[in-house]
Amino acid sequence: MLIRLSLRYLRPYWGAIALVVVLQIIQAGAALSLPTLNADIIDYGVVAGDIGYIWSTGGIMLAITALQAVTAITIAFLGARTAMRVGRDIRRDLVERVQDFGGLEISRFTPPSLITRATNDVQQIQMTLLMTFMIMIQAPTMMVGGVVMAIRQDAVLSWLLVAIIPILATVMTVAMVRMAPLFATQQERIDGINTVMREQLTGARVIRAFVRQDAERARFFTANDELRDVATRVGMWMAMLFPAVMFIVMAAQVGVIWFGGIRIESGGMQVGSLIAFLNYLMQIFMSVMMTVMMFMIVPRAEVSSRRVNEVLVTEPSITSPPAGEAVPLPDGVHDLAFEDVTVRYPGAEADVLRDVSFTVPAGSTTAIIGSTGSGKTTLINLLPRVLEEASGTIRFGGVALAEADLADIRSKIAMVPQRSFLFSGTIASNLRLAAPKASDEELWEALDAAQAEFVRSLEGGLEAPVEQGGKNFSGGQRQRLTIARALVRKAPLTVFDDSFSALDYSTDARLRAALPGFLGDRSILIVAQRVSTIRRADQIVVLENGEVVGRGTHGELMETCETYREIVLSQLSAEEAA
Repeated sequence: MLIRLSLRYLRPYWGAIALVVVLQIIQAGAALSLPTLNADIIDYGVVAGDIGYIWSTGGIMLAITALQAVTAITIAFLGARTAMRVGRDIRRDLVERVQDFGGLEISRFTPPSLITRATNDVQQIQMTLLMTFMIMIQAPTMMVGGVVMAIRQDAVLSWLLVAIIPILATVMTVAMVRMAPLFATQQERIDGINTVMREQLTGARVIRAFVRQDAERARFFTANDELRDVATRVGMWMAMLFPAVMFIVMAAQVGVIWFGGIRIESGGMQVGSLIAFLNYLMQIFMSVMMTVMMFMIVPRAEVSSRRVNEVLVTEPSITSPPAGEAVPLPDGVHDLAFEDVTVRYPGAEADVLRDVSFTVPAGSTTAIIGSTGSGKTTLINLLPRVLEEASGTIRFGGVALAEADLADIRSKIAMVPQRSFLFSGTIASNLRLAAPKASDEELWEALDAAQAEFVRSLEGGLEAPVEQGGKNFSGGQRQRLTIARALVRKAPLTVFDDSFSALDYSTDARLRAALPGFLGDRSILIVAQRVSTIRRADQIVVLENGEVVGRGTHGELMETCETYREIVLSQLSAEEAA
């Protein structure tokens, strides 16, 4: 998988890769020529006392060394640039794919795992590519070239290479087979510790409120210890591998010196040739060491590439129709109809929604109310097609949403989610997420309608800073800014998913009074728990256990729907409910 993924993303950079290969061959050739030149200096310069030969050959060696330096710098630059660009491209495609995911895909992978895949896993692939450009291309050239040049110096001693290289290969193979599954486990443990840390950071207030610090600390320590144990086992294999390889290398050097000395004594070999043979032996073993280093990071990169590719090849379960087949939604405000809509989550035994049918008339205010777990938010998530119905149809202006382009659908809807979320930046940049070309005047109008008058008192006004998640604002302020962001869009349908829960009753009442004037004849769909928020709606839909058990105005439902009457009387007195 690592090779296939790398080849796919390296295709645009073949020119740079070809240049790196040529430079690596030049660098390897230069490195292989130096021991022979050094042997010549010893045999024909030092032994013969020829100072001129020493200077001339030494000058050639200096020039070759300078060439090595230039090629090494160029290789490092091209290799690093190419590897970083590949990492950038993979991250880009990962983010684009995740942006297309629906709720089911996000739940399957989980946010912490997706973050790890887009950061740590991509970094592993980047580093492997960089090491490939720096080492892996050069190592085989140096290894083969070193063997050839060593045989040229003395063919008799070359039998030592034949004996040692299989031993090295065996040691490396055993280590790699043992380490590969450990790398896979290590990445899973990193996912686990990321999940724990993310939950503990986002839920810090809950942990403190229930005095669960000790339990959560123990939970983190468990995940941390599991990661430590795997990393320790990987480190132990690495710690054993390098000494084992070095022992074999040093033993080979001792053998070369021993048998080489005997051959020099018998006159079958010159001193310079022995030194050159030792240098070539070291080059061969350095190539082996570089290969060992590569084999230590390749298994982990292979695991990372599988994890990255798993995301890239996952097709979203909810997509737009093929190009040219999408039915455009009509412009303007139109009826929104739910026709026998049923929803069931994968693996669930029961439907979340069953045969839900009702219509949101154009320009009206429709409210949805029901007990916790009745399926209200699931119903709302069907509109932007974050979820998909198992059966039934949702129509806007007579066009089924399943037949329309996703971007077209979402452009008709302004959503205020149940959980208010703001992005780091400014108030203006957050509001313009809904309408990038909105003027400052339009932003102020939306803020006034959302009862976010506190913005006028902030230093900088619209340019006041917003921290990540809007943490520098209270819950009610975040909710009003989120509502203002939806109002800026001025979409045909504005959806409020329990979006008034953090507001006091006075602010809630002023906001509801301002909405009709701001939105005009646009449709409004409200999900709420407070009866006071929805009692003036043109139509109220009551959900219970995923089914519609009542539909009508407040007065009609008080007479005909027992479930609605129970909800109302649990919040209001009989006189207030009348």
